Amino acid sequence: MSSEKKFKLEYVWLDGYLPEPNLRSKTKVVDTAPKSVADLALWGFDGSSTQQAEGKSSDCILKPVALYPDSTRVNGFLVMCEVLLPNGEPHPSNFRNTVDEDPDLWIGFEQEYFFFENGRPLGFPEEGFPGPQGPYYTSIGYKNCGDIARQIVEEHINITLDAGIFLEGVNAEVAKGQWEFQVFGKGSKKVCDDMWIARYLLIRLAEKYGIDIEFHCKPIKGDWNGSGMHTNFSTKKLREEGGKEYFEKLMAAFDKYRDEHIAAYGPDNHLRLTGLHETQSIDKFNYGVADRGASIRIPHSFINSGYKGYLEDRRPNSQADPYKIVSRILKTIKTVS
Repeated sequence: MSSEKKFKLEYVWLDGYLPEPNLRSKTKVVDTAPKSVADLALWGFDGSSTQQAEGKSSDCILKPVALYPDSTRVNGFLVMCEVLLPNGEPHPSNFRNTVDEDPDLWIGFEQEYFFFENGRPLGFPEEGFPGPQGPYYTSIGYKNCGDIARQIVEEHINITLDAGIFLEGVNAEVAKGQWEFQVFGKGSKKVCDDMWIARYLLIRLAEKYGIDIEFHCKPIKGDWNGSGMHTNFSTKKLREEGGKEYFEKLMAAFDKYRDEHIAAYGPDNHLRLTGLHETQSIDKFNYGVADRGASIRIPHSFINSGYKGYLEDRRPNSQADPYKIVSRILKTIKTVS
């Protein structure tokens, strides 16, 4: 039977590695194109190879939770999955299960990352360093952002939009070889699913160019910007009611749970949150209007609208798990009335 009569479902899940999971995937070939998640069957995998089970009892279950078209393959689909134990309960590594469903939460993730080739950022010489930061941010020109980076970025835009993900934009970032893309979504779980699939598409795309994607928050020591995943958030109450009193209570709660937020915001953040390179120190919490050195940046529009709109938490780093970020933000918001 020809390939046109078959459909490729790429089941994607998160493994059990620490401190943050890696993406895993495998292909199921079926006869009928799925129209929704309801059409997708449970599947299994060897959890002993992904830090999710022991060899003597290695079966884990993949439960489809989101479906995306995959324009990079003939008759292709991407299937985001949760991992379950054989008894059907959520696996301990399943942090998606910790996220409360909130359709009124709006989230915008700003995912920074580095292109890496032969163990160093793309564009770095074999010995030493390129010129200092300054000309690379939002730059054009081969010497600033050239090589193969822009071609990969352009292809990633197209295939991510083809998947139905709300990709808001991309740009070259402050350090050489560093880029960013932004994903927006409504709904606490959906936006996290979308971000993981956008990451998956970028990593898989870069394979054919011999390039790796480095999500660690500080892959280059010294006077080079780290990578963050600034998280913009807005609740129905922030959009429709707002008010200075509620805002100040909310910020007091974020300060109270500072340590819990840092724990959810990605590994090695002490290397990035130093008080330099557009960050606040990891052991401090503050907020400020248009202040990119603050823990939480307040847009001018938020103040001008009567303390209504969205806020930007600048502490999450580039390697953080979106499920953990959103889960923690929601927990803190729910402590404030």
